[in-house]
Amino acid sequence: MSFSRDISSPARARHAIPPSGSKPAPASTLVVFGAHGDLTKRLLMPALYNLAGSGLLDPDFRIIGIDRVPGSTAEWRDGLAATMQEFTRDRDAEFYTPSIDAKAWGWVADRLEYVQTDFSDLAQVRALGEKLPGSAVFYLAVPSRFFGSLVATLGQAGLLAEQDGRFRRVVIEKPFGSDLATARALNAQILSVLDERQIYRIDHFLGKETVQNILAMRFGNLIFEPLWRNEYIDHVEITAAETIGVEQRGAFYEPTGALRDMVPNHLFQLFAMVAMEPPASFSADTVRTAKEQLFESVRPVAPEDAVRGQYRAGTVDGKPVAAYRDSPGVAPDSVTETYVALKLHVDNWRWSGVPFYLRTGKSLGGRRTEVVVQFKKPPVAIFRGTATDALPPNRMILNIQPSQGLTIGMAAKHPGPAMDLAEVQVRFRYEDAFDLQPNVGYETLLYDCLSGDATLFQRADNIDAAWAAVDPVLQAWAKSSDSLEFYDAGATGPAGADALLARDGRSWYPLDGV
Repeated sequence: MSFSRDISSPARARHAIPPSGSKPAPASTLVVFGAHGDLTKRLLMPALYNLAGSGLLDPDFRIIGIDRVPGSTAEWRDGLAATMQEFTRDRDAEFYTPSIDAKAWGWVADRLEYVQTDFSDLAQVRALGEKLPGSAVFYLAVPSRFFGSLVATLGQAGLLAEQDGRFRRVVIEKPFGSDLATARALNAQILSVLDERQIYRIDHFLGKETVQNILAMRFGNLIFEPLWRNEYIDHVEITAAETIGVEQRGAFYEPTGALRDMVPNHLFQLFAMVAMEPPASFSADTVRTAKEQLFESVRPVAPEDAVRGQYRAGTVDGKPVAAYRDSPGVAPDSVTETYVALKLHVDNWRWSGVPFYLRTGKSLGGRRTEVVVQFKKPPVAIFRGTATDALPPNRMILNIQPSQGLTIGMAAKHPGPAMDLAEVQVRFRYEDAFDLQPNVGYETLLYDCLSGDATLFQRADNIDAAWAAVDPVLQAWAKSSDSLEFYDAGATGPAGADALLARDGRSWYPLDGV
């Protein structure tokens, strides 16, 4: 007999999460290329609104939006205000809030300026310099094909030179390259114009409190770190499962696919948080060097340790979903993967012999991002002959979304005269301990960039090493489509993903778990 229940700490008074910094970021101008894009409207502006409400932006802070779309500052401001109001009506939005604080949004709106500019035109870009007398951060919220050329144009226009105490920084979104060769070429191009300390390669996963809490959990609690090694851990699963499909983004997704979109960035960053060695400090270079040492220990993934799938028509959350190949912008014979699962081998003393299984996919039967650390079973089965032989092993689940917190599965004695063990769960949930405020995960990253803290941003060698690990798989898939499997929308993925673990005598933690 077994059962599962929550064991929680006593009720406690809620307290607000303190802001990521205690003082406003230095005065500067944020120049956003791609002012009319979804990233600007749905992520950057809510983040700036939250930072303004927390008092973390300098009174002289300004925001200049750059795009080719004709329009005025008033029109841009009104459009952004309308989008902010939409968030109050959409509970499924990444940033949902019951109301918009007029004072905080007014503070941001008063500092907005729109400049219609063709950013491929050197003369027009050079003219922006007249609006930037002091420090500036250039945010490239544009398609990745423009990253290198736009940085080159900014350099030719003289806008990246740092002098008289002013700083000039560039924020680059993902995807950073499409394989090892293109990532190296892009790094070479931008490093010919910028110093590494000026480059902020952003991954919004690292802005999530629950991702940063992995480091706090590991290195701030002595009860965990001694067990965090191959003597005690059987394997680790990292999952980023989505119930949504590609929707109207087929034209973007078709040349990208699940591996490029998620693995060398988001999933590798989660992997780094879980598996990196304790850094000597939390300075930017120390943390990023610890990540680099881990990535260099990853054996390049063999094609037979990778599974790719593509969803067919099916049902998700009770609603019919068309096949990926029937999505707008997708080729009818597309071999682009919407699902990928990988097995990583880490060749270092801490993790030798412990496989890391990564999976991500769209139109799946559950939405969750989590890390499952599964421990080995006790070496001596002292409960032989009882009903406890089939008890699951201890697991620590780092819940990132939609649940936020930590879940520990353990065994406890069931009340009664017999030595009958049951699985119970100890749960910590952020909303039970803290007064959570609506956020999009960019708040900390923007504040850190404006403040010059690159700890949560990727360095060139981090990017290179992550691509090097998955490059053999990309090369093999480019030569043949034979390995592509299909799965029904609403399923847990292709059969090959289950087989990947089954051949090791393991299975995935279910998507409908806690």
